[in-house]
Amino acid sequence: MSDDPGVTAGDIARIAGVGRATVSNWRRRHADFPRPVGGTAASPLFSLTDVEGWLIRNGKPFEVSLGDRVWQRLRASADDFRLADLVGWAGLCLLGDRGDATGTLRPAITPGDPELPGMLKDLAAGHGHRGAFELIFERYAAAHSRRLVLTRGDVARLMTRLACREGDTVLDPACGLGTLLLAAPRAGRALGQESDPAAARIALLRLLLARTPAEIVAADSLRADGFAEETADSAVCNPPFGDRAWGHEDLTGDPRWEYGLPPRGEPELAWVQHCLAHVRPGGRAALLMPSAVASRRPGRRVRGNLLRTGALRAVATLAPGGPDLWLLRRPGPGERPPERILLLDAEGDLDRVEREWNRHVDGGGEWSVPVVDLLDDEVDLSPSRHRPRHTGPAFGRRFSEALDRLAAAAPEPPRLDLLPEQRPLPFTTIAELARAGVLTVVHAPARPLTGGSVPVLTAGDLATGADPSGTAAPDPSLVRLQPGDVVATTAGSARVIAEPGAVLGPHLTLYRPDGARLDPHFLAGFLTFAHTRTGTGSSRMDLRRTRIPRLSLEKQREYGRAFQELVRLTATLREMSALGDALVRLSFDGLVDGHLRPRR
Repeated sequence: MSDDPGVTAGDIARIAGVGRATVSNWRRRHADFPRPVGGTAASPLFSLTDVEGWLIRNGKPFEVSLGDRVWQRLRASADDFRLADLVGWAGLCLLGDRGDATGTLRPAITPGDPELPGMLKDLAAGHGHRGAFELIFERYAAAHSRRLVLTRGDVARLMTRLACREGDTVLDPACGLGTLLLAAPRAGRALGQESDPAAARIALLRLLLARTPAEIVAADSLRADGFAEETADSAVCNPPFGDRAWGHEDLTGDPRWEYGLPPRGEPELAWVQHCLAHVRPGGRAALLMPSAVASRRPGRRVRGNLLRTGALRAVATLAPGGPDLWLLRRPGPGERPPERILLLDAEGDLDRVEREWNRHVDGGGEWSVPVVDLLDDEVDLSPSRHRPRHTGPAFGRRFSEALDRLAAAAPEPPRLDLLPEQRPLPFTTIAELARAGVLTVVHAPARPLTGGSVPVLTAGDLATGADPSGTAAPDPSLVRLQPGDVVATTAGSARVIAEPGAVLGPHLTLYRPDGARLDPHFLAGFLTFAHTRTGTGSSRMDLRRTRIPRLSLEKQREYGRAFQELVRLTATLREMSALGDALVRLSFDGLVDGHLRPRR
């Protein structure tokens, strides 16, 4: 094993606290930047020692954390094809170091680096054994992001909230790296199956280090059911999509197909029935499905039977172009099937799925569709095909409300005075303010943050104005947000933090101003709107070059209040756009259905 492990451009960006584009610029602009020592043309590897030397010579601040050093030494111990096995070895070391019995678990590979066990022990001393393994796992997931299919954290939490209860025995028959099982709220027992032995090992170690009793079987669930005699309280699954070789010919008479033999080209309907076959009567299941499964003709018989028996309770399109969430419940003996099903187009609002599901369960909700209306030759369950139609008094009320809300949302223009002549302002830059100590700039770790209970502010949250939606395992290296901090992206979104508690998510930058010299709303305004003045046509810019006027703190606060008005105006215009879309849909439906007519 080399004592000088190779690092990728992404690793260098994380170590130096910059974006990958900055590393690319360094490679182009600096002839003395280290040459690759391995890897490929698309993903070169650089000597960590050479990179550290270059950063020191060029005055670039950097920090190679113990976690980074462990990861690089681990990664250098074998080729990338055995990387998952190396991650599994690290998990076994951490599990044993914590004093847990490893049973029959044995490493598939043992690295030849004698220093790694001691380094892992030191890493666990600072991060905890679970935190240390999650840190290594996050590095692995980032390095293989194009090969791995990971369920988004917010989607995983939604699925387990809707399907699982505290103390459940939870099954995931295509568990991958264990993301869904880890999201289950205090599962009493986790059962998982995964065809890739290395991934199955990682999933098991993540669960055991989270102190969740778990059993993971390394085999294909459809062809070699590892839990044929087991019954779970709930099931969650993000199955492989479009697998034509799922075993149709070999499994024709399988007893799991209670609702009909899945057609050869509908493997997802096999996974649905596999999950239902493994939950107790009254047990729940949540699966992610390609949107086409709700409407393809070959699957209409199985869909019809799922509806008739009451097994299928909801289909929710999570976002445009994304998968559907299917919610199911295994019918009990003699149980009367429900008369309605929830067919919801959530349009990217995951919270809406839970709200509408609760309304549907309580017997209401405009997205509840009579089952009898769906049992035709198509059995089309696409939510977009069943948008609510309002008739009678309900239509008039909805139409009037839409008109009133659009009128009430009329924007208030910003309170700005037009000067008789231009008065140029003296400017400085973010970089100069940082050098002068007026503000501190902190970059988030480039690695993805997963698991745990620490709230994470993500780039998506910043763009949409949402509360922190991510989570992470406790880790001292995470950047904690404080009131008055300004968080920004290079795409022109910025926010002043009002409440403490969250940490900085990947691809975000924290600007912490000296409140006695720099107003945070003033700073956030220029970070938000500066990209509109670059004239480059690029969606990204180097925020360190953002020009900031040199003004007194009192004047800054005046500008800050004006920028807050512009932010509110932007939010109002977005709201008006959504209200306008709703009014257009209602108007069209009203014209077609005879509730409205053109004004004479």
